[in-house]
Amino acid sequence: MIPYGRQSIDQADIDAVVEVLQSDWLTQGPSIDRFEEAVAARHGASHAVAVCNATAALHIACMAIDLGPGDWLWTSPNTFVASANCARYCGANVDFVDIDPNTWNLCADALEAKLIAADKAGRLPKVVVPVAFSGQSCDMARIKALSQRYGFVVIEDASHAVGASYKGKPVGCGDYADMTIFSFHPVKIVTTGEGGMILTNRPALAERLKRLRSHGITRDAALMTEPSHGPWYYQQTELGYNYRLTDIQAVLGLSQLQKLDQFVARRRELAARYDELLADLPLQLPTRQVDAESAWHLYVVRLKLDQIGKTHKAVFEGLRAAGIGVNLHYIPVHTQPYYRALGFKDGDFPNAEAYYREALSLPMFAGLEKVNQVVVIDAVKQLF
Repeated sequence: MIPYGRQSIDQADIDAVVEVLQSDWLTQGPSIDRFEEAVAARHGASHAVAVCNATAALHIACMAIDLGPGDWLWTSPNTFVASANCARYCGANVDFVDIDPNTWNLCADALEAKLIAADKAGRLPKVVVPVAFSGQSCDMARIKALSQRYGFVVIEDASHAVGASYKGKPVGCGDYADMTIFSFHPVKIVTTGEGGMILTNRPALAERLKRLRSHGITRDAALMTEPSHGPWYYQQTELGYNYRLTDIQAVLGLSQLQKLDQFVARRRELAARYDELLADLPLQLPTRQVDAESAWHLYVVRLKLDQIGKTHKAVFEGLRAAGIGVNLHYIPVHTQPYYRALGFKDGDFPNAEAYYREALSLPMFAGLEKVNQVVVIDAVKQLF
């Protein structure tokens, strides 16, 4: 089976992890600071806060802006459930903005129209979470302009977009988002096994995020309610969580980060080859934006089922039977039973629902050999 995604681990990664295993630090050690500094520098951000996974990153990003009961978070329905669940963890309400039928990202036109209506109804969102689906940025300049007009915070879910760029600058630089979320899950661009990161240019947010990832505890005497009792003293000043990354994970991330450009270049090469060799098939191929360079976490096509003459399920199962580990990203979040129970229904976001009926993720990872990519393409052609 050729998987849809897979980590790329080499001997340098293994040696880095072994070195930490033989050191004095396994959990909260110096590798975490080094990893944060390296990710921030690579993406042009002032601050980076490492956490145990991207879901935790989304959660405490919402906490850091005091999202809570009565507030609204808007995001794309074409994403993993974590992009919406982070609001529910804080007791806030969730709504969605339909996707652009060409880019499959949150649609800026739909966002503006929804904001105009919400402004009249007195129900503007406190935060919008645009998702860089498959590794390609949303129309972040437009979203930023709308945030300034309507007063919402932008938390960019760039879990797919480590190493991507937008308008000539790295995703995560902070020009268009108050906070940017990265994921280091094994199928993402670089991995720490499990892990996440929040990038921001706002120092007060960074400091609060660091407290929230570690039980809400501080050792900073300036933030305490009484004088310190001594060098051992700390205070829990708010309710936080144990969302910390370990030194073992951080050093793996540091090693992987050194290969980021290589990984992204390889994914772009594979995407270009897919574009070329699938061009004559009954498929809608991914749209390339002129002002954005995707990191190509995913290579998603849409099936022109009326021309193929097979059902979506038949294509999926046929490719799996041929040893091609296709996948589907994503089931629209608003159609999940939990969100249906909140009042969402079929037809609420028609572009996302139409996309779901046709989408298919083909294998895409840096270690995908050209000969195996040919096997994937041939299997698609034979099935059609």
